[in-house]
Amino acid sequence: MKEFLDNKLFRYLSFFLFLNSAVLPVYSSSALAAWAIKTNGDLELRTKSNTNLEAYFQKGNQIYGDRFWVDFPGELKNPRKIKGNGPIKEIRLGKPNKGKTRLVVEFKEETYLRPLTWRMVGVDENRWKIKLFNPKNKFKKIGEGLVDKRRQNVRANQKSINKKKSNYDYLKLPEVKQNKFLVVIDPGHGGPDPGAIGIGGIRETDVVLEVSKIVKDLLSEKGVKVVLTRKNEVDLDLPPRVSFANNTDADIFVSIHANASRGKRRDINGLETFYYRGWRGRLLAKRIQQQILRVSPGSPDRGVKQGRFYVIKNTKMPAVLVEVGFLTGRLDARRLEKTTHRKRLAYAIAKGILEYLDKVG
Repeated sequence: MKEFLDNKLFRYLSFFLFLNSAVLPVYSSSALAAWAIKTNGDLELRTKSNTNLEAYFQKGNQIYGDRFWVDFPGELKNPRKIKGNGPIKEIRLGKPNKGKTRLVVEFKEETYLRPLTWRMVGVDENRWKIKLFNPKNKFKKIGEGLVDKRRQNVRANQKSINKKKSNYDYLKLPEVKQNKFLVVIDPGHGGPDPGAIGIGGIRETDVVLEVSKIVKDLLSEKGVKVVLTRKNEVDLDLPPRVSFANNTDADIFVSIHANASRGKRRDINGLETFYYRGWRGRLLAKRIQQQILRVSPGSPDRGVKQGRFYVIKNTKMPAVLVEVGFLTGRLDARRLEKTTHRKRLAYAIAKGILEYLDKVG
């Protein structure tokens, strides 16, 4: 998350929506489906799926008050201005560039804002919200469209290996050929080796084991055979992990880790995925990296890289090592300590794996 400085313009948040698409209003072809600023000062958005949003804040000047805006792909057909109330002077929807839509919230001069505390939070499969202000006086809701609108029949055409209801049915993970693929998931560290220790004592081994188990469940529901190199807190050295994977004749190997910075710098955050060799390894790394970025809004993209880690260098099959964030980073650690975010990461990793298997299968 980039810091704000007075009278300077900074992109403070770039995030990706990754779940189900929304039905757009008839007057708009943009990715923005609906928006509302609620009486509690929350801005809520509903968009199409896989939408890349960019949010900005700018301090006021002699012409404008403080402004917050979000850019969406897709061109708005009907630019308009909406009168505000309370601390909000005006809402503007326009076309800053061809093929884009911009939603601008301009505040009155006397409004006290704390943009450094602003965080965009995912509400469900296609909605996001951010707390812009705390009303001191009565504030009337402003908005367009139904932010709370839910898609119907989102579980249609879903196939599952078992009939047990899944929390992930509506996410529509890619379909692959049943019982054709074998995947090895390697939760890093374990037992007396906890791996990285982050803010508040959060341990790498705990994070990656939980994520790995959820990945296994998600892939299994799609008909992929999955084995874990460890299922609990045991001491497992690197050569046994590699031997285990090679002896299973698996199609791919995915090792899951969490990062830590030298000096435990809290300003360093980000996600990265490593591969050792070959176009298949790179493709697998690329697919997973794309997906984990989408569920980690604002966390920097540290890229897909070649690495010489033992477990990906010595396995026979396409192999990657995923770093799901910095346990020592202020932004990443706050997320990684929560089970909800670990589930999102697991979903993203599973989706990347399934996309790869579908591509090469």
